[in-house]
Amino acid sequence: MTSTERRHLLGQFIRAHRERLPAPTHSLGRRRTPGWRREELAQAAAVSVTWLTWVEQGRDVALSVNALSRLADSLKLTPAERASLFNLANKCDPIDSLEPAIELTQEMSLLPGQFSGPAYLLDQYWTAQAWNKPAALLFDGWLDADSYERNLLKYVFLNPKAKTLLADWPERAQRLVAEFRADFSQAPQDTQLQALINELSELSLAFNQAWQQQSVLHREGGERLFNHTQGLLRFSQMTLLIAVKPSYKIGMFNT
Repeated sequence: MTSTERRHLLGQFIRAHRERLPAPTHSLGRRRTPGWRREELAQAAAVSVTWLTWVEQGRDVALSVNALSRLADSLKLTPAERASLFNLANKCDPIDSLEPAIELTQEMSLLPGQFSGPAYLLDQYWTAQAWNKPAALLFDGWLDADSYERNLLKYVFLNPKAKTLLADWPERAQRLVAEFRADFSQAPQDTQLQALINELSELSLAFNQAWQQQSVLHREGGERLFNHTQGLLRFSQMTLLIAVKPSYKIGMFNT
């Protein structure tokens, strides 16, 4: 990703979150746009209106960690959104850590087999690298023997079987995109990630609309419902990150 592309992504992100803020209670006059005006955010974050305008326009301006921190606070960003802001600005946030360059090992590929319920291992591109037999039986069209596309996002948005299997598909699909954006913000320069986004945006209107919303969420567990051939199945899902390679994750399901 070029520096120009990164700046435009940052500007779009800030503007989207500025427009999501509820109008200040002290605001006067008729408002023609949703959320906060640039002047209101600039005042709250102690930055100039000109500087904020240029940042939102994707211009090449100096970005200080202090100014970004004030913007994050004024925009009321969640921890995941704050991390996305700093990564798009190519600045180090105090809570950031670097991931060791470690390849997939045999031990990692065997992890899903340690669980009795469905479990799979995803890489940084959300492609399944390993899974157990219960997962293959559950995810028809993705992890079964007859499937060839192992990418979770492509399965959810491009395979009609996913819309049938996932009982709450609209909600789950939107949340997956928000979780994927959190991962993308960690490596926006990754050309393979960008290619995946471009492909999904072209082939799936639902993905493109969800991606344009700029939502960012960390992974959370919870109940998952599946319209399976065996009937309505209920699982409690949990996601585990690999300590030595946090971009890899295990999705596991318990009854």
